[in-house]
Amino acid sequence: MSERAPEKHHWRFHAAHAHLNAVFGDDWFAHKAESFARFFGTPTFLIAQTFIVLVWIAVNLAGWTSFDVYPFILLNLAFSLQAAYAAPLILLAQTRQAERDKANSEADALHREDLARASAERQAQMKLQSDVLLKMLGQNNDLTEQVSQLMQQNIDLTKTVGALSARIEQMTAEMRSRICQ
Repeated sequence: MSERAPEKHHWRFHAAHAHLNAVFGDDWFAHKAESFARFFGTPTFLIAQTFIVLVWIAVNLAGWTSFDVYPFILLNLAFSLQAAYAAPLILLAQTRQAERDKANSEADALHREDLARASAERQAQMKLQSDVLLKMLGQNNDLTEQVSQLMQQNIDLTKTVGALSARIEQMTAEMRSRICQ
């Protein structure tokens, strides 16, 4: 079988959905927004945020500074601001990821259909080849029978010729004995 041409590569089904790969668009802000949204769920972010909050509270409780005394209104405002920006970015990232997943599943379904069609074509070709092979095997059996019959006829003919030769020899011997007497 011949190899598939490069344009027949299985990723060709995903090409129509390439525009969905950039979640927030393709400009610099979109790339930064997507990386920011992805960073929110990482252990690095959670550990860093926890460390900053603990330092913030320790510095203010120890009295080293008094820019945000207990009940930490400024810290609460910072969390609210962070949530106000993070929530829409995360929701947008989830929505676009769902769109990408749907598009990729559609492309995968098309790929599976293409594979099934190619498999069905191969099976049909194999059936044709099997039928041809069975026909050739039948012809081979017929030829083998014919050769066997010819060989049997040849053996029978050889026996007949041998019997005739023996009979001729016997008659020749009888004639010699009668003539020579």
